[in-house]
Amino acid sequence: MKFLLKSSLIALLLVIATAPLVHAGDTDIAAVKKAITKHLPQAANATVKATPVEGLFEVVTGGQVMYVTKDARYIFDGDLYDMQLKKNITEDARSTIRLAAINELGEKNMLVYMPKGKVRHTITVFTDIYCPYCRKLHNEMDDYLNNGVKVRYIFVPFKGQKSMETSVSVWCADDRNKAMDLAKGGSEVEKKSCDNPVSKHKQLAAQLGIRGTPAILLESGELMPGYVPSSRLIKKLNEAH
Repeated sequence: MKFLLKSSLIALLLVIATAPLVHAGDTDIAAVKKAITKHLPQAANATVKATPVEGLFEVVTGGQVMYVTKDARYIFDGDLYDMQLKKNITEDARSTIRLAAINELGEKNMLVYMPKGKVRHTITVFTDIYCPYCRKLHNEMDDYLNNGVKVRYIFVPFKGQKSMETSVSVWCADDRNKAMDLAKGGSEVEKKSCDNPVSKHKQLAAQLGIRGTPAILLESGELMPGYVPSSRLIKKLNEAH
């Protein structure tokens, strides 16, 4: 069985590697939408486009990326690779989804650290106040700000009720950044409550499939799970421009 699965995967990759670029017309797109809605009514407003593999279409719905045949008889959920370009086509689609979701949330609903000079880059960090590696990232805040990197925080209180309460208290503080610095440093923050976006933050993290912190979203939409040293991340950001 393992041999057959491996052989099938190799065959699929070879097809993808040699497939010509396909341009689907509006008629094809409409046919796919109509066909997939019969099987998945929730996909009625899905975004559909052709892939480089003839007869295979990419469907994006509700933050999920899947692939279907024109008649929607066959549907699969997995990553599609272009082996000639060494490129993960599915990851490009996910990046678009992430950026759209972040833009919908809006920077006004994030805790933001601004560099004193020109903003050269922006990263969006999903964080839990009591996560050790999140604190390690926060300890390098000066490195980011001194290199023109704006850091936007989204609260993901994975560590229980205390984390949730502290996240809300930080957001509701008179000086959010100062309160965040205190909390990340292990100090107690005055307990406060107010209208806050923390529940929206949690929903967004779930929508994007984020299961751990820190998770760092780059301007390109690339998601980097886990802690990355500031020197390495700043270098990556600079090389991308």
